Amino acid sequence: MAEGFRELLEGFGKSLVVRGFAAKSVQSYQGHLKPFFSFLEARGKDDLRRVLRDDLLAYQVEWTEARTEKEKPYQWGTLCLKTRAVKRFFEWLEETGRVFLNPAEGVREPRRETRLPKVVLTEDQVKRLLEAPDYSKPMGIRDKTILEVFYSTGIRLGELLALKIPDVDFEGGLLRVNQGKGAKDRVVPLGETAQKYLKGYLSQVRPMWERNWKGETAFFLNRHGDPVTATIVGKLVRDYAKKAGLEVTVTPHTLRHTFATHMVRHGADLTVVQRILGHTDLYVTQIYTHVAGVDVKKTHQETHPREVEVAHA
Repeated sequence: MAEGFRELLEGFGKSLVVRGFAAKSVQSYQGHLKPFFSFLEARGKDDLRRVLRDDLLAYQVEWTEARTEKEKPYQWGTLCLKTRAVKRFFEWLEETGRVFLNPAEGVREPRRETRLPKVVLTEDQVKRLLEAPDYSKPMGIRDKTILEVFYSTGIRLGELLALKIPDVDFEGGLLRVNQGKGAKDRVVPLGETAQKYLKGYLSQVRPMWERNWKGETAFFLNRHGDPVTATIVGKLVRDYAKKAGLEVTVTPHTLRHTFATHMVRHGADLTVVQRILGHTDLYVTQIYTHVAGVDVKKTHQETHPREVEVAHA
């Protein structure tokens, strides 16, 4: 990689850190930009001011046609990340005056075909899963609380791991989600049942495990006083699903899909579900109308005030 590109990559990474992006996101963006720089060098474009929109479209086409080591096309998420990294990089170049025109401004991420979640639990299955932990033991209290929070809020695994004690507002029944996808914070409702178990965990379990000298503020800890990891949480969800007799693979993301599907099935407004999940595009949230078997047109006719007036005229 040319030295000039290397310096820009470093500067771009620092700007993402300042804007609050998580370390993994910064590494991801920088990693996806390296092949882009190689692509430009191969085309003789060592001056970013000479990069055109056609160059960026050609780069997209190259990755769309590329194949992995197993001779399979790259997944939609990977292709989106590669485009997003380039777009944000050029946005930064424009903001800092390194380029006068942003050639990536009109470049769009690949459109995703609607893919329904592979597994969504029924309400009976969720009940069995939530009853699986042994609430008479400290570990069971913690695990029960984690499962209740997942199902009550629909937050992602990474968002649960990032929770701190001050993020829970018991008085308002709210949970602050820090650095969600895209470094965006949001506030989501926290159900009364989840609140009850959170209070129990905070009063009965966490004080036993916390180490004051560590100054750890993470909400969920292991018995050694360290924050729980993605591996631990993923395993406990799988283990309790097996204990509950569920003959499907259950992950933290399964509970997110299940949360959204049940909300929609019980009449929740899609835009509300969108905000709770932290989706930027309503198009992504709409998949849950298919999973829930909801007739959107029928729901509109039965619930919109003007439609109800016509029906009773």
